[in-house]
Amino acid sequence: MPTADVRGQRIYYQDTGGTGLALVLSHGFLMDADQFDAQVRVLRNRHRVITWDQRGHGRTMSSPEPYTYWDSAEDLAGLLDHLHVNRAVVGGMSQGGFVSLRFALAHQDRTAGLVLIDTQSGVEDPEKALQYDLMHEVWTGSGAADQLLDMVAAIIVGNDRAESAEWKARWKALDPARLTSIYRTLMDRDDVTERLGELHMPAIVIHGTEDVAIDISIGERLCSNLSGCRGVVRVKGAGHASNVTHPEPVNRAIADFLDVI
Repeated sequence: MPTADVRGQRIYYQDTGGTGLALVLSHGFLMDADQFDAQVRVLRNRHRVITWDQRGHGRTMSSPEPYTYWDSAEDLAGLLDHLHVNRAVVGGMSQGGFVSLRFALAHQDRTAGLVLIDTQSGVEDPEKALQYDLMHEVWTGSGAADQLLDMVAAIIVGNDRAESAEWKARWKALDPARLTSIYRTLMDRDDVTERLGELHMPAIVIHGTEDVAIDISIGERLCSNLSGCRGVVRVKGAGHASNVTHPEPVNRAIADFLDVI
């Protein structure tokens, strides 16, 4: 199992290898690198693709102290150092986009482009935050009941999607003690919207039209705030994890973007 010791973390990663410009994809909250399997299968034929498990997620072994997405961005920088990658296209879905934006702000010279999937630059909607707080309280207090997991899957993957079964099984096996740390990082994140004017690298926003976690209008505003944004790809019928449920249009959008960088 490939791992890198970075900043006190033992980070799990996958790397297709190759000598071309690398694409680094960072997963969403409660997900892991495997959520990009469909992208890796297609894009590896022409590009070096790197995926990884962030702190508190998947196969990465994390230290217990609180952290922010700025810390995760530095974890990513350390991983790229380990892989001898000086410059890359960075991107991700939802939480992975939070990390990618902060990486780009901290390491503009290392960021060749941004691929932003169902994500945003701001903080959580207060009404959604109340719902998420209740779900977190139930999960950590009573465990991951099937009804709760169905609700989580509906938000992240979509209603009654076949792709949910694998993720619900992973969430059910998750130690609830690990949940609070990653949840607080998610909910306590800062707003970087006012800093987006500092970013001038090429970017693309990919967003599901049925995303109930982050409305597509927020993705459209994200694109409008990035001077290098080359447009919003609207993935018809897709929810929050559009790259999981609708990989073909997402893969095509990423490939087309990489071809013109």
